[in-house]
Amino acid sequence: MEKIVLGSGKIYITEYADSIPEDSIIEVDDNLLGYIQGGATISYKPTFYEAKDDLGLISKKIVTDEEAVLKSGVMTWNGETLKKLCSTARVTEDTSTHTRTVKIGGTGNYDGKKYVIHFVHEDETDGDIRVTIVGSNEAGFELAFAKDKETVINAEFKAQPLDSEGTLIIYKEEDNTITA
Repeated sequence: MEKIVLGSGKIYITEYADSIPEDSIIEVDDNLLGYIQGGATISYKPTFYEAKDDLGLISKKIVTDEEAVLKSGVMTWNGETLKKLCSTARVTEDTSTHTRTVKIGGTGNYDGKKYVIHFVHEDETDGDIRVTIVGSNEAGFELAFAKDKETVINAEFKAQPLDSEGTLIIYKEEDNTITA
Protein backbone atom coordinates (compact mmCIF):
# COMPACT_ATOMS: atom_id res chain seq x y z
CA MET A 1 0.00 0.00 0.00
CA GLU A 2 1.33 3.45 -0.85
CA LYS A 3 1.28 6.08 1.87
CA ILE A 4 0.82 9.80 2.05
CA VAL A 5 3.31 10.98 4.66
CA LEU A 6 2.29 14.13 6.51
CA GLY A 7 4.04 15.87 9.35
CA SER A 8 7.43 16.19 10.95
CA GLY A 9 9.05 14.20 13.73
CA LYS A 10 11.85 14.05 16.25
CA ILE A 11 15.62 13.81 15.88
CA TYR A 12 17.65 11.74 18.30
CA ILE A 13 21.44 11.75 18.45
CA THR A 14 23.92 9.58 20.29
CA GLU A 15 27.63 9.02 19.92
CA TYR A 16 28.49 6.26 17.43
CA ALA A 17 30.32 3.29 18.92
CA ASP A 18 30.87 1.02 15.88
CA SER A 19 27.27 -0.23 15.72
CA ILE A 20 23.74 1.15 15.49
CA PRO A 21 21.81 0.62 18.74
CA GLU A 22 18.24 -0.70 18.71
CA ASP A 23 15.53 1.93 18.17
CA SER A 24 14.37 1.63 21.79
CA ILE A 25 17.90 2.49 23.01
CA ILE A 26 18.16 5.55 20.73
CA GLU A 27 14.63 6.88 21.19
CA VAL A 28 14.92 8.13 24.78
CA ASP A 29 14.58 11.69 26.07
CA ASP A 30 18.31 11.97 26.88
CA ASN A 31 19.13 11.47 23.18
CA LEU A 32 16.60 13.99 21.83
CA LEU A 33 18.64 16.59 19.95
CA GLY A 34 15.87 19.14 20.43
CA TYR A 35 12.44 19.78 19.01
CA ILE A 36 12.68 20.69 15.37
CA GLN A 37 11.16 23.39 13.24
CA GLY A 38 10.78 23.21 9.49
CA GLY A 39 10.81 19.42 9.39
CA ALA A 40 13.72 17.29 8.30
CA THR A 41 15.12 16.53 4.86
CA ILE A 42 17.24 13.57 3.88
CA SER A 43 18.95 13.83 0.52
CA TYR A 44 20.88 11.21 -1.40
CA LYS A 45 23.01 12.16 -4.39
CA PRO A 46 24.98 9.62 -6.45
CA THR A 47 27.75 10.61 -8.86
CA PHE A 48 27.98 8.58 -12.06
CA TYR A 49 30.70 7.99 -14.59
CA GLU A 50 29.62 6.91 -18.04
CA ALA A 51 31.99 5.51 -20.64
CA LYS A 52 30.59 5.38 -24.17
CA ASP A 53 31.82 5.15 -27.70
CA ASP A 54 31.87 8.11 -30.10
CA LEU A 55 28.75 6.94 -31.93
CA GLY A 56 26.73 6.45 -28.74
CA LEU A 57 26.09 2.80 -29.53
CA ILE A 58 27.57 1.25 -26.40
CA SER A 59 28.03 2.53 -22.92
CA LYS A 60 28.77 1.47 -19.41
CA LYS A 61 27.78 3.45 -16.33
CA ILE A 62 29.05 3.12 -12.77
CA VAL A 63 28.49 4.95 -9.50
CA THR A 64 31.75 6.62 -8.47
CA ASP A 65 30.62 8.48 -5.37
CA GLU A 66 27.61 9.00 -3.12
CA GLU A 67 26.53 11.65 -0.66
CA ALA A 68 23.73 11.58 1.90
CA VAL A 69 22.78 14.54 4.09
CA LEU A 70 20.13 14.96 6.78
CA LYS A 71 19.07 18.57 7.37
CA SER A 72 16.80 19.97 10.04
CA GLY A 73 16.16 23.08 12.08
CA VAL A 74 16.66 22.57 15.82
CA MET A 75 14.38 24.94 17.74
CA THR A 76 14.99 23.83 21.34
CA TRP A 77 18.65 23.61 22.27
CA ASN A 78 21.33 24.46 24.81
CA GLY A 79 25.11 24.32 25.13
CA GLU A 80 25.14 20.51 25.15
CA THR A 81 23.35 20.59 21.80
CA LEU A 82 26.07 22.86 20.41
CA LYS A 83 28.70 20.31 21.45
CA LYS A 84 26.96 17.69 19.26
CA LEU A 85 26.80 20.14 16.36
CA CYS A 86 30.39 21.39 16.53
CA SER A 87 33.37 19.03 16.64
CA THR A 88 35.60 21.67 18.27
CA ALA A 89 33.20 22.62 21.08
CA ARG A 90 34.11 22.08 24.73
CA VAL A 91 31.53 22.32 27.50
CA THR A 92 32.14 23.03 31.16
CA GLU A 93 29.55 23.44 33.89
CA ASP A 94 29.84 25.31 37.18
CA THR A 95 27.27 23.96 39.63
CA SER A 96 27.87 26.76 42.13
CA THR A 97 26.77 29.43 39.63
CA HIS A 98 24.51 27.15 37.53
CA THR A 99 26.46 28.16 34.45
CA ARG A 100 27.33 26.18 31.34
CA THR A 101 30.17 27.57 29.21
CA VAL A 102 30.75 26.42 25.65
CA LYS A 103 34.02 27.22 23.92
CA ILE A 104 33.85 26.81 20.16
CA GLY A 105 36.74 26.74 17.73
CA GLY A 106 40.39 25.88 17.54
CA THR A 107 41.22 23.16 15.05
CA GLY A 108 43.38 21.47 17.69
CA ASN A 109 40.17 20.83 19.63
CA TYR A 110 38.65 18.68 16.86
CA ASP A 111 37.18 15.64 18.62
CA GLY A 112 36.59 13.46 15.53
CA LYS A 113 33.34 12.10 16.98
CA LYS A 114 30.70 10.50 14.80
CA TYR A 115 27.08 10.33 15.84
CA VAL A 116 24.05 8.18 15.14
CA ILE A 117 21.43 10.63 13.88
CA HIS A 118 17.98 9.07 14.03
CA PHE A 119 14.83 10.78 12.71
CA VAL A 120 11.44 9.37 13.74
CA HIS A 121 8.17 10.29 12.03
CA GLU A 122 5.30 8.86 14.07
CA ASP A 123 2.08 7.97 12.27
CA GLU A 124 -0.57 5.94 14.10
CA THR A 125 -2.55 5.32 10.90
CA ASP A 126 0.08 4.33 8.35
CA GLY A 127 2.95 3.32 10.64
CA ASP A 128 6.11 5.02 11.81
CA ILE A 129 9.10 5.89 9.62
CA ARG A 130 12.67 5.94 10.88
CA VAL A 131 15.69 7.30 9.04
CA THR A 132 19.14 6.66 10.52
CA ILE A 133 22.58 7.83 9.45
CA VAL A 134 26.01 7.98 11.02
CA GLY A 135 27.90 11.22 10.62
CA SER A 136 28.45 14.68 11.95
CA ASN A 137 27.35 18.25 11.31
CA GLU A 138 29.75 19.55 8.67
CA ALA A 139 27.87 22.73 7.79
CA GLY A 140 28.65 24.66 10.95
CA PHE A 141 25.82 26.69 12.40
CA GLU A 142 24.46 30.18 12.72
CA LEU A 143 22.71 31.67 15.75
CA ALA A 144 20.36 34.50 14.83
CA PHE A 145 18.79 36.30 17.78
CA ALA A 146 15.82 38.36 16.58
CA LYS A 147 13.22 40.23 18.62
CA ASP A 148 10.29 38.57 16.87
CA LYS A 149 11.49 35.09 15.94
CA GLU A 150 12.79 32.00 17.70
CA THR A 151 16.45 31.10 17.27
CA VAL A 152 16.66 27.92 15.20
CA ILE A 153 19.94 26.13 14.47
CA ASN A 154 19.98 24.65 10.98
CA ALA A 155 21.97 21.45 11.28
CA GLU A 156 23.30 19.54 8.28
CA PHE A 157 24.60 16.08 9.05
CA LYS A 158 26.72 14.47 6.36
CA ALA A 159 26.46 10.68 6.38
CA GLN A 160 29.47 8.38 6.55
CA PRO A 161 29.39 4.64 5.82
CA LEU A 162 27.87 2.84 8.78
CA ASP A 163 28.74 -0.75 7.92
CA SER A 164 31.07 -2.90 5.81
CA GLU A 165 28.67 -2.61 2.83
CA GLY A 166 29.05 1.18 2.64
CA THR A 167 25.46 1.89 3.75
CA LEU A 168 24.78 5.61 4.16
CA ILE A 169 21.06 5.62 5.09
CA ILE A 170 18.84 3.15 6.90
CA TYR A 171 15.20 3.83 6.04
CA LYS A 172 12.78 1.73 8.07
CA GLU A 173 8.99 1.87 7.80
CA GLU A 174 6.17 0.10 9.57
CA ASP A 175 3.68 -1.40 7.12
CA ASN A 176 0.79 -3.55 8.33
CA THR A 177 0.40 -5.08 4.85
CA ILE A 178 3.69 -6.99 5.25
CA THR A 179 2.75 -10.49 6.28
CA ALA A 180 4.45 -13.87 6.59
